[in-house]
Amino acid sequence: MSTLNEIRGTFIDFFRKNGHEHVPSSPLVPRNDPTLMFTNAGMVQFKNVFTGMETLPYKRAVTAQKCVRAGGKHNDLDNVGYTARHHTFFEMLGNFSFGDYFKERAIELAWTLVTKEYGLDKKRLLVTVFSEDDDAHALWKKIAGLPDDRIIRIPTSDNFWSMGETGPCGPCSEIFFDHGPKVPGGPPGSEDADGDRFIEIWNLVFMQYEQVSKTERLDLPRPSIDTGMGLERVAAVLQGVHNNYDTDLFQALIRASVDATGVPAEGAALPSHRVIADHLRASAFLIADGVLPSNEGRGYVLRRIMRRAMRHSHLLGAEEPLLYRLLPVLVREMGQAYPELVRGQALIGETLKIEEVRFRRTLARGLSLLDDASGSLGAGDTFSGDVAFKLYDTYGFPLDLTQDALKARSISVDIKQFNAAMAQQKAEARKAWAGSGEAATDKVWFDVLDQAGATEFLGYETEAAEGQIVAIVKDGKPVKQLKTGEEGILILNQTPFYGESGGQVGDRGVIIAPKSAHFDVSETQKKLGKLFAHVGTVKKGPLKVGDAVEMQVDHARRTAIRANHSATHLLHEALRETLGTHVTQKGSLVDPDKLRFDFSHPKPLSKEELAAVEELANAVVLRDSPVVTRLMAVDDAVAAGAMALFGEKYGEEVRVVSMGEANHDERGSRAFSVELCGGTHVRATGEIGLVKVVQETAVAAGVRRIEALTANAARLHLSHQEAALRQAAELLRVAPSEVPARLQNLIDERKKLERELADAKKKIALGTGGDQAGAENPVRQVGDVTMFARTVQGIQPKDLRSLVDDGKRQIGSGIVAIVGVTDDGKAGIVVGVTGDLTKHYSAVDLVKAGAAAVGGQGGGGRPDLAQAGGPNGANAEAALNAIAECLASATAAA
Repeated sequence: MSTLNEIRGTFIDFFRKNGHEHVPSSPLVPRNDPTLMFTNAGMVQFKNVFTGMETLPYKRAVTAQKCVRAGGKHNDLDNVGYTARHHTFFEMLGNFSFGDYFKERAIELAWTLVTKEYGLDKKRLLVTVFSEDDDAHALWKKIAGLPDDRIIRIPTSDNFWSMGETGPCGPCSEIFFDHGPKVPGGPPGSEDADGDRFIEIWNLVFMQYEQVSKTERLDLPRPSIDTGMGLERVAAVLQGVHNNYDTDLFQALIRASVDATGVPAEGAALPSHRVIADHLRASAFLIADGVLPSNEGRGYVLRRIMRRAMRHSHLLGAEEPLLYRLLPVLVREMGQAYPELVRGQALIGETLKIEEVRFRRTLARGLSLLDDASGSLGAGDTFSGDVAFKLYDTYGFPLDLTQDALKARSISVDIKQFNAAMAQQKAEARKAWAGSGEAATDKVWFDVLDQAGATEFLGYETEAAEGQIVAIVKDGKPVKQLKTGEEGILILNQTPFYGESGGQVGDRGVIIAPKSAHFDVSETQKKLGKLFAHVGTVKKGPLKVGDAVEMQVDHARRTAIRANHSATHLLHEALRETLGTHVTQKGSLVDPDKLRFDFSHPKPLSKEELAAVEELANAVVLRDSPVVTRLMAVDDAVAAGAMALFGEKYGEEVRVVSMGEANHDERGSRAFSVELCGGTHVRATGEIGLVKVVQETAVAAGVRRIEALTANAARLHLSHQEAALRQAAELLRVAPSEVPARLQNLIDERKKLERELADAKKKIALGTGGDQAGAENPVRQVGDVTMFARTVQGIQPKDLRSLVDDGKRQIGSGIVAIVGVTDDGKAGIVVGVTGDLTKHYSAVDLVKAGAAAVGGQGGGGRPDLAQAGGPNGANAEAALNAIAECLASATAAA
């Protein structure tokens, strides 16, 4: 028996031998089709090739493409587990020709694969063609030798494929397998074609036309081939079973589910085991591709899938979380073909476990309340929409779970009433916003959110994606388009651009639309916590609501921001380990040029403390350990040791970012840094390159701030510092290592010379120097009081007091007044009164008189010593005279 892995390998190897490039599966989140919630077909990653927007270095390709159909118009969720072939996740095998071979070669390859490589009985195969496609009909007769009654012409759109209302299109040809007369059902095109006897295993699309309008269709210059074979379906055929869930992969998962629950896969329990097996695959692959459970968009679809599986595990009586325990079996079965499962196993397992633990609490509480509220209802009754909304809004019990739980009792839910309650809640939120002091123009975002829905952020996984413009705002009002040169704000259904929040600045980049329309994004903001607003200017327009666009984040800028943001986490923990656990974040700014981090601490950091912080952070950088992101409930995250960031608003779930290895201290296995954070980060600490603190200052009482650089900015900073050091060494004529010692010598010499100069100036000022012949005697008599009065030039204000003290010693008893004139023409005045005269004369009164003469106001000090100043040093002598006059008046009064 061929296993799924062998069947997949045979398909890929066959087409590789026939000149096809093996292209790995694209992610489940489409990067090139904004209209799709998930990749749902093999051709999705080649859409732009078929439309001519992209060229590839090869003309033939083969893929095994991961697909999900569980949201939007392709939603198989409710059927999964109850039918033989419905899945949320499936693999689509396909071969593609981009203008190379066409119908004949495609049919030849297909027939050879299914009959020779897979060894299917030709007698049990039949094909369909589009009713007007005579070429395909003739080719099947020629290549396969099929009779006319096994080449069925189908006149409907089932056998004519199109990408949309316009664009590439063409007829299809499907290969069916006949399970035999024991299975009910008729051939395709018959009245009982919906039976299970004839199963489609492969669809060949002959892309030969371009639909240019509803009525006009043209031949493509280079017809192409797009095929799709469901791996699960063909595996069932090759393994001789009629139900996809009986194939080897699903049987392995179901056996694991049976072993874990102790409940046999039979009777009413069989669909539950199948749901668990299918939904585990979908959940694991979605998480591996960057989708995490949430209440919006793709994350909500993932949560529905996970919770549906978890509810079935509850129905099986599982008392502990189940799905994460089955994950190793899935990784063993599919990890070789899809290594992302192996790489993401830890994150997938933890996400499954945490979500199931939380869901079990919600389920137990919600079912109890639901039973109480619906106890009096019977089959055919309608459950109150108001109560359903209360269960959702207050207790976190989703509407679809309420519907699912009541469906078994044939009770419906009043959806209109539920929606009315939801609308009322939104209206109340608007009123609260209007009264919160926000700008009136911000009210427009409620309308945008109602009409367009939340923006889905793709930026954790990619910096480029396609999206669809769902709203345009200009001057605070919604508009339909922006023209060339106009400034405005674009809202898209999904975006890789990060909106400013949590201290991290928003992204910049470009948005490009059909016909070369170009929009420069100057900043990205978050509105209402759910809308990403791309602010910018149309360089070439117009841009319209509904346009599909390509988005590209400025890679270099984002890279620098990521490094700086991750460095703030490392610095935060390094500060706590160096200074103590009282350190908490009080604010931050992360931009591409630098990082700024505010934290609680009562005093400046010493040089040694700063060096220790840097050393700790850089030690983690050098280990190049992976940065791990998990989604957790807030309470669980905090209980696990994660630190919440200042000013950040958290919902029920948070992203927990861990980096660095634990130091094996009392924290046990906890990583070096574990924080709640919604920002973008490096994938491994080595990408930070280097952390260099460049400044530490005070912000407020008890709050300090450090500024730091990382990566290339840090390297350039150190390079500039080294250049300055080398320049200083050249000027000093010493080696760079000798610069500090040489500078210290120069400083000591300068201080010595300054002291000598100051002493000389003081001697000259006091008339005690050796060259004072002819100098005017500074001592005068004012009444019966001796006054020492002198103006001095070039004496520092701080030295004036020592001159006054020296003057007091010279005269023994009296008044000393010194006016010093600085090099920039300002005056400083110091007046001293000897101790025997302070009862009669106040230095403060005297200095105020002198200050007025030089344009100063007031003065202060003690009765024995006072100081003042003024801007007009030219009036120094006048100031001394004013002091003498004030002293004379005081003497006369005494």
